Amino acid sequence: MPTIKIGDYLLKRLKEINIDTIFGVPGDYNMPFLDLIEDDEELTWGNNANELNASYAADGYARIRGAGALVTTFGVGELSAINGIAGSYSEMLPVIHIVGTPVTSSQNSHALLHHSLGNGDFQVFTKMSSMVTVAAVHLSRERALEEIDHVISTAYLRKRPGYIGFPLDFMLKEVQVSETQLEPLKLFNKPNPKEVQEIALQKILEEIKSSQKPAIIVDGCVLRQHLTKEANEFVRRSGFPTFSAPMGKGAIDESLPNFRGCYSGNVTLEGITNEIEEADLLIELGSVKSDFNTGNFSYGLEKKKTISLHSFGTTIYHADYNNVCMSELLPLLTSKLPEEPTEIEFGPRIRPEPIDESTEEITHNYLWNKVPEFIVPNSIVVAETGTAEFGVFNMESPKGVTFISQILWGSIGYTVGAALGAAMADRNRIVYLFVGDGSFQLTAQEVSVYLRHGLTPVILLLNNDGYLIEKLIHGPDRSYNNYQMWEYSKTLEYFGGHLEHNKTEGKTPSEIGFEGKVSTRAEFEKVMKEVNEQPNKIHFLEVIMPRFDAPRELKLLVATSENR
Repeated sequence: MPTIKIGDYLLKRLKEINIDTIFGVPGDYNMPFLDLIEDDEELTWGNNANELNASYAADGYARIRGAGALVTTFGVGELSAINGIAGSYSEMLPVIHIVGTPVTSSQNSHALLHHSLGNGDFQVFTKMSSMVTVAAVHLSRERALEEIDHVISTAYLRKRPGYIGFPLDFMLKEVQVSETQLEPLKLFNKPNPKEVQEIALQKILEEIKSSQKPAIIVDGCVLRQHLTKEANEFVRRSGFPTFSAPMGKGAIDESLPNFRGCYSGNVTLEGITNEIEEADLLIELGSVKSDFNTGNFSYGLEKKKTISLHSFGTTIYHADYNNVCMSELLPLLTSKLPEEPTEIEFGPRIRPEPIDESTEEITHNYLWNKVPEFIVPNSIVVAETGTAEFGVFNMESPKGVTFISQILWGSIGYTVGAALGAAMADRNRIVYLFVGDGSFQLTAQEVSVYLRHGLTPVILLLNNDGYLIEKLIHGPDRSYNNYQMWEYSKTLEYFGGHLEHNKTEGKTPSEIGFEGKVSTRAEFEKVMKEVNEQPNKIHFLEVIMPRFDAPRELKLLVATSENR
């Protein structure tokens, strides 16, 4: 029977789920495994500034490639990453967290080792992580390969993180491997129950046929289940008016004639609310009814007849059809619709308020109306929790753009790491990062990693001098909502973007493009034109904005917040 190193087997399985970059931070309990990563020509080591940022990067990477992975060290390293892992759980992303742990002889003797709690318990951190993963294991000598397969396949299929504690003395250990284990993992869910699915399908078709004004709402789980192609085909073929929820932004081609805008309860543009309230049947695709996604639970559609197709089941009004998953049901439903879409005469699509021309300041009203002119098709827009996240709700989406934000978990600083992961996941797409000054101060170190890997994002730091979303909720004049001002426009310089040392020994860091402040609309537009002429360079714009200016959507949401 052939043999394989346990570490090589783990890397083999990660490659099978489309991973070519593994993020993380070295530690004395994980370095033999890092040797295997670095020596593998098909893999890139993320080389992150800290473990929290590495977890954010793996999350952003998973949103583009379908799965992500990071490696940390026992105790201190893994706990630094657990916030990001919890975010991936909350937002339904398969991120594999691999933790190097002490050698098994020390664990078995309950030695008082560094990075431990000093009580001889080497399972305590695995237990912690089991609460924010769907599969968590501390590898055993006898079943290591089976345990690896279980964690990776479970995480991948259920779209949640997995945890693998990896003892240092197992990493290079040779073990026997069966022919079955040499074959690729079987990464597919069980087929929907045929009879139950047929009943659900016929019921949905009956309801659609009897409906006078059906409408579609597309939400985040369409993205998590990688069903954008299927969802767009359903929208095209039905011809029904279609709306996206904030977490579903980017799932539907906004150039389709029946796409009508973003619906999010009381923060929705007024005309859009009027349109959706006229519907007598709602067809929800992958809904996530969280507070920020529904305008603080002000959805207002609860009394309507609703058909909900979801990741792991279907609901028709109040009847549940368990295990009738939308990945199989949605294409089947589309195929049963009339070949020609329903003819509906739509009026002009409702748009945000036009730009207020009475000032030269870069306001949110101006920014989110203007910036789509400079975002190239098929790019990636990463919007930070806070003003940027709400600004993109109703932003015009150029064709093929993927939007990344953390609407449910909402960890500030997330996007600086997530943008790194997204850029590493697909180097052929331009990444636009919109991050507030406060959020940036939490995770700024990762810009150094952008430079090291030669990445070329466009970083737009929105400087409004303080934690604006917190100020709007509570304490606008409190000192705890303010912090030290930084010279943000010098970020690329400080992180070694111009140092010759960083270009030695075969390194190919990012070429530097624009780095500076823009304070007026004329400056912003001039610089963005320059940015578009230099797509192979990294750019850093410090965008100066009024202190208390915010997107309309954020103001409306805050007005109903129970935290004021």
